[in-house]
Amino acid sequence: MTAYIVAVVNITKPEQYQEYAKLAPAAVAKHGGRFLARGGINTVLEGGLGANRVVVTEFPSAEQAKAFYHSPEYQAARLKRLNAADFTMMLVDGL
Repeated sequence: MTAYIVAVVNITKPEQYQEYAKLAPAAVAKHGGRFLARGGINTVLEGGLGANRVVVTEFPSAEQAKAFYHSPEYQAARLKRLNAADFTMMLVDGL
């Protein structure tokens, strides 16, 4: 079953965050993922969740999404992101 990783991001240190943004796509691709939305304009239609960046990544399965997240490649990218953004990431099962 398809699964999605959704990240809601407020970048606080853009230069440092760029190091993460350079590394993460290779880790996504290695685990069969593809970006459906990556940055761009987002508009809150209801509620209080605001972010300057939203990323939606599709994976063939939740297992592959978890493998991506726990992979050495992504964890190396993640270290570059720490303290560069307020970051919430969730895994959502598709229909």
